[in-house]
Amino acid sequence: MDRTNEAGNRTNEADGAEPGVRHSVADGVATVVISHPARRNAMTAAMWRELPGLLDGLGRDPAVRVLVLTGDGGTFCAGADITSLGPAVAEESPQELAVRAEEALAAFPRPSLAAVRGYCVGGGCQLAAACDLRFAEEGASFGVTPAKLGIVYPAASTRRLVSLVGPATAKYLLFSGELIGTERALRTGLIDEVLPAGELGRRVAGFARVLAARSQLTQAAAKEFAAGRADREAHWAQQARGSGDTAEGVAAFLERRPPRFTWGG
Repeated sequence: MDRTNEAGNRTNEADGAEPGVRHSVADGVATVVISHPARRNAMTAAMWRELPGLLDGLGRDPAVRVLVLTGDGGTFCAGADITSLGPAVAEESPQELAVRAEEALAAFPRPSLAAVRGYCVGGGCQLAAACDLRFAEEGASFGVTPAKLGIVYPAASTRRLVSLVGPATAKYLLFSGELIGTERALRTGLIDEVLPAGELGRRVAGFARVLAARSQLTQAAAKEFAAGRADREAHWAQQARGSGDTAEGVAAFLERRPPRFTWGG
């Protein structure tokens, strides 16, 4: 049966595998894959519900130093499964489920990076915006589409979008529901890097290794301060004094060797 996702694509549900959110962990990097290829990775209610618990588990895993969020195949996420935008599911509306997943991603305690190919629309853009950084392959498309459906975009999601792209671009995206390409997305701050076709995976893997090698103490403090938590400055100063990371970083610099940071939160 043909159905539609937020990107406006008609797809055949019978063509794909069971939808879900897969993950793997290797060399300090957790890779989470949005997988619903028959629907261009549109998020079902079950997938929205699955994501917060998965992120909580990965955030508690001391082996995880970096999170990469991506989509199965050639698309990041074409939005929400439109068929889920009906009655509440288990006393929660689909929008509430999406916001809960978005907030869990924004609160992830390690650096997070969205690796975007193809469509990054609606709920997909909501998830990408909740990551700390976004790298995209040339030809990717971005859009925030509630105006096409008569949906009120959540306040927290709107504020997050405004913090990334500024009020004018946020209004353009929200008022029109139009899609933009990688050039405009990069110019407005929605994404951080654009890679030629075929190079996104290599760049993301390399940059994730860089992040995994850096001080988790520095990263955790910077993440909170960037979120407006200036009240935590004394806490992080205390953590720095007892961590040994500063002494190790200085010693490694003077000895011209890679540092071996040990602070783990």
